[in-house]
Amino acid sequence: MEKVEREIVEPVRGINMKSTKAGLSKMIEILFKKIEHVLIQKGILIFLIGFLLGRAFILSHLSPFYLPFFAAVLILRKQHAPLALLGVISGAMTISLGVAAHSFLLSFSFLLFFKVTKLGDYNPYKVLPISIFAFLLIGKIVGSFITSGFFSLYDIMMGSVEACLGYILTLIFLQSIPLLAAKKRKQALKTEEIVCLIILLASVMTGTIGWTVYDVSIEHVMSRYLVLIFAFVAGATVGSTVGVVTGLIFSLANISSFFHMSLLAFSGLLGGLLKEGKKPGVAIGLFISTLLIGMYDQGSQNLVISLYESFAAILLFFITPRSLTSRIAKYIPGTSEYAAEQQLYLRKVRDVTAKRVNQFSAVFQALSNSFQQIENQDDEDEYRELDYFLSNVTEKTCQTCFKKDNCWAKNFSTTYEGMSRIMQELDTNDGQLSHKLKRDWDKHCTRSNKVIEAIGQELTLYQANQKLKKQVKESRKLVANQLLGVSEVMGNFAKEIQKERESHEAQEDQILEALQTFGLDITQVDIFSLTQGNVDIEMTIPDMYANGECEKLIAPLLSDICGEHIMVHSKDQAFPTGDIHVTFRSAKRYTVTTGVAHAAKDGGLVSGDSYSTIELGLGKYAIAISDGMGNGERAHHESNETLQLLRKILLSGIEEKVAIKSVNSILSLRTTDEIFSTLDLAIIDLQDASSRFLKIGSTPSFIKRGSQVKKIQASNLPIGIIQEFEVDVVSEQLKAGDLLVMMSDGVFEGPRHVENYEQWMKRKLTELRTDDPQEIADLIMEEVIRSGTGEISDDMTIVVAKVQHNTPKWAAIPFNLTKKKAQ
Repeated sequence: MEKVEREIVEPVRGINMKSTKAGLSKMIEILFKKIEHVLIQKGILIFLIGFLLGRAFILSHLSPFYLPFFAAVLILRKQHAPLALLGVISGAMTISLGVAAHSFLLSFSFLLFFKVTKLGDYNPYKVLPISIFAFLLIGKIVGSFITSGFFSLYDIMMGSVEACLGYILTLIFLQSIPLLAAKKRKQALKTEEIVCLIILLASVMTGTIGWTVYDVSIEHVMSRYLVLIFAFVAGATVGSTVGVVTGLIFSLANISSFFHMSLLAFSGLLGGLLKEGKKPGVAIGLFISTLLIGMYDQGSQNLVISLYESFAAILLFFITPRSLTSRIAKYIPGTSEYAAEQQLYLRKVRDVTAKRVNQFSAVFQALSNSFQQIENQDDEDEYRELDYFLSNVTEKTCQTCFKKDNCWAKNFSTTYEGMSRIMQELDTNDGQLSHKLKRDWDKHCTRSNKVIEAIGQELTLYQANQKLKKQVKESRKLVANQLLGVSEVMGNFAKEIQKERESHEAQEDQILEALQTFGLDITQVDIFSLTQGNVDIEMTIPDMYANGECEKLIAPLLSDICGEHIMVHSKDQAFPTGDIHVTFRSAKRYTVTTGVAHAAKDGGLVSGDSYSTIELGLGKYAIAISDGMGNGERAHHESNETLQLLRKILLSGIEEKVAIKSVNSILSLRTTDEIFSTLDLAIIDLQDASSRFLKIGSTPSFIKRGSQVKKIQASNLPIGIIQEFEVDVVSEQLKAGDLLVMMSDGVFEGPRHVENYEQWMKRKLTELRTDDPQEIADLIMEEVIRSGTGEISDDMTIVVAKVQHNTPKWAAIPFNLTKKKAQ
């Protein structure tokens, strides 16, 4: 019973603890947001900063902080300027009434100058620092003259120093105040902005000089707390920088705190190096720094006080909520939180883009369906059009006939079917009727000749109307297919941009270990896919490894690890780091080498034939030949434009049948001239060597495998004759070593005194003693020209492609053997 009770109670208790912890965390977050709203939106933070800067001094009697701060707030946060002035005067009053009066008069004088000259209309980064310089210099000299009755060279020098510091602080406050007052910030902090922010915080902390609690200095506690925060968030570099800057400002404010700069710098460095140990690691760094630096101070009593101050800073550091440090880390480059924030932002952009692309894909899909529905409605309207046709005929013939009621009321079916048969026969027999139908209709109708004549007249208009509707219908069908193809391409693109980085930590560690064995310092490895035949790996490498190491070392090593040949797909220079982003992909299993021979009719310069080889982005290789009607420039223009259109559509990712139909539609609709061109297209998959042949009015192609020659042929009309046609696709499986021979009709039908062109071409291919594509193309062209007694009676083009296994230049490097040699 106790065991059962424990099994029930303990999980419930764990759930309650988790829910309580989550609720407490949420409450702290809500409280933090409310405090943030009060401090920032209500201007309380501006008041507190002004209060402390009004107390801040350098070298005991220089106060260059309050006027630059007030001026910066007046420019950037005008609604909070009264709170800033009130804070400055309140802080100065804690020093003395004279200091408060001096601060008020100088600030009020600057406010009047600001209103009279409309200083806010000018560039604050140019005009404001100079104005502050002049006011501080004049104020220092006038103040010395009022208090002592004269001013000396020393007063002028000290005034100049204070004015110069005010000039610099004005520029710093213009950079740093927006960082404190902004509600949200998306951009990362620049190095200059981080330094300006630290100077502002350190300047504010100088206002706490002299505040102690049981001999524990508040300024020391806050400065160490600031170093702990930045060392924990940003690491050793930023932590030590914060320590140096903060210590330097404290040293200027109080010369006795000069040793404090060493403590802060060392604790920032050591704490940043130990940040992997979380908050305890950073705290240990401060504790060790306090012990080491404190030994050089005066006596053990000061060391004990310094330890108390460090413990107080560590206590504040530990009670600082994680949400605060995480928010700070998001704006500092190099932190994991910043990288996660950037990745989240990029993922949002990617998802939004993919969503919009999917929406466009759905729109094109809907448009395609809409056109298809219109086509179905047209099929239903054919019967209605026949009724309209016959009604027009009866209106001209039967309305005045005395047998109207007998034909249409008593014998409707016989009359309707008879007129329909007459229409069909006139339509199919070029206006001629069979004797039997003519005789039967004469028996039925008293005005048979007039009805037949009226049907013939209406049929001419009906045929023209039907032809126009057929063209519109074919155009709609073509548009529907094109819209469907675009929809599929956009859908595939949406899936591609949503490609997530897969989790392959073990493989990434293995790759990094292997590269380090070679002595290559690779900074980053990202694996997106390890699917066989579709490996996708990205690396960030230093630019010193850009002299062939990727192809000669990294790719062969990846080949052994992945179990297939890997090659360098692309290299991109990364700015401003200078590193190189390299993408490695699976090497294609097959390669295609081509040879081309072509000649124009009668040895002319311009051939009506055009050819193209296209490397498609989906691991496919396309070879195309187009023969324009006739010869010369017009034919060349037609064939070349056909291939250019086909190339652009295929590269967009649209399926080849839709691409060919699109090209055919464009060429057939753009002009009324009887101009057409043939197209011979072969698409070879470089992963499995499968091939698809689309032959549009073209001559046969041949595949030579050893001593065997196979013909590839399909029957399709040339492009541009009719708008709508079905494309026959012939599929063949190629093998390594196969030769694909494609040619125009000038080559296939070029030999004279040959009865069977196919057998002649097969015999010539069988007799070849070479497998070089270019040599084969030249030899076949030479044989065709010789058989024609040296004359070139038509444009000739022949393309020979050889399929081979892809043999990488560099063999795979065994990873295990490399490890043994290294050991």
